[in-house]
Amino acid sequence: MTNRRYAQWASVVCVAVWSIVVLWGAPAAALPLDLKGKFEIVTGEVSTHTPGKVKLVEFADFYCPHCHRFDGEGLVLLQKEFGNKLEATMVGFPVIQGKLPTPFDMYEQAKLMGKGNEMKAVLFRTIHTDKITGVLDRSIREVLIREVGLDPNAFEEGMASGKPARLFEEGRKWGERINVQSTPTVLIDGNIKVVSIDPENLKMIIHSILDADRKK
Repeated sequence: MTNRRYAQWASVVCVAVWSIVVLWGAPAAALPLDLKGKFEIVTGEVSTHTPGKVKLVEFADFYCPHCHRFDGEGLVLLQKEFGNKLEATMVGFPVIQGKLPTPFDMYEQAKLMGKGNEMKAVLFRTIHTDKITGVLDRSIREVLIREVGLDPNAFEEGMASGKPARLFEEGRKWGERINVQSTPTVLIDGNIKVVSIDPENLKMIIHSILDADRKK
């Protein structure tokens, strides 16, 4: 039941047209590890793998309902499965047109202040549960900033510095470089791209990486 439910929502994407090359049964020489699962090795990107730990980067749009669901359900399952062997973070990658970048900048500023995960959860809830999808003006921001335990004045000073916007732009360019075409898209250990974000598929990939580490 659970696997079927995730397969259904994971197959839907936030853009109308997308494509992916999946390396099934690729020659061993083309892969850094004997990986299992459904994935693509991104050429030109260097592995960031550290033995015994897997780094997962989620390219996500705060306005994407599938990103919201993956963050609240799929990622939670992975964190329960792997604990401190999984290091997960998010990179803002907008695919839905006509939206202001404010949530992405807020997320980057919160990361700089050590509250990125808390702000991410609050922003997803605000947009998808509370249905606040318009302008996040300063009064709304203050409520959210206080909720995650940060000082609004220091937060707004950071926002005004332009650094969060620059970090957001760097992340967007990273997504373009690895050809992210839909959200959520996951990048594992720097060069393993996964668009089939069914948690069971991600578990298979991550387990195979950690199993290979144990065999060394």
